[in-house]
Amino acid sequence: VLQNLSQTPVLRELLKEAKMPGTTVKIESPELFMEPQLIKLDQPGPLTLAMYQFLTEMQETKKGVVTPKELFAQVCKKAIRFKGYQQQDSHELLRYLLDGMRAEE
Repeated sequence: VLQNLSQTPVLRELLKEAKMPGTTVKIESPELFMEPQLIKLDQPGPLTLAMYQFLTEMQETKKGVVTPKELFAQVCKKAIRFKGYQQQDSHELLRYLLDGMRAEE
């Protein structure tokens, strides 16, 4: 899930803009035939910042290994079911991750 998200340029760019409070983001969707939306962003929450940091490390690191330790800690704060390292479905992680970031808006 995290590797797929790291290869989503729109998400990376949006998180890059979202890390700066007071930023206005223009969202356009020619496929949906809707007017462009201007959204003013508040201070990002800890999960959003951890996601931004992780995706940045995934793109820029030369180490070869990136550990999502802080991101995992933030996900566990939002969804305690991930504590304890029991097996979870990847779609559950994706849902809690995206819902958690949306809740921080």
